[in-house]
Amino acid sequence: MITSNVIYKGALRTASIHLRSGNEIITDAPVDNNGKGEAFSPTDTVATALASCMLTIMGVKANMNEINIEGASADVTKTMGVNPRRITKIEVVFTLPFAFDNATKTILERAALTCPVYYSVHPDIEKEITFNWL
Repeated sequence: MITSNVIYKGALRTASIHLRSGNEIITDAPVDNNGKGEAFSPTDTVATALASCMLTIMGVKANMNEINIEGASADVTKTMGVNPRRITKIEVVFTLPFAFDNATKTILERAALTCPVYYSVHPDIEKEITFNWL
């Protein structure tokens, strides 16, 4: 089954339609690569997908353990390299405003590190993951 349809809209912009839901993602080339930077760049979506996937897998594990992690968040920083132009590093800093015991924190952190995107990102891309429990 086809997952999405991507249309080039011109001016270095694409529109991606998730076929099952109809949701749309717009991407723009970044300013440092001849674009307007008015939306996520394609490489921004890769970096952001890592954090989104990790939070989702933590949510799955939390649900299995009848824990609520609603309100957890992540800040994502993507670093680009040259020759070839590519992502060289993705930093994800989680903010988890929960007073869980250490065992629960470990369970959720380990779950996050098993997300499919984490394993799909090329090993040459440095992944720096920080969990800040409040």
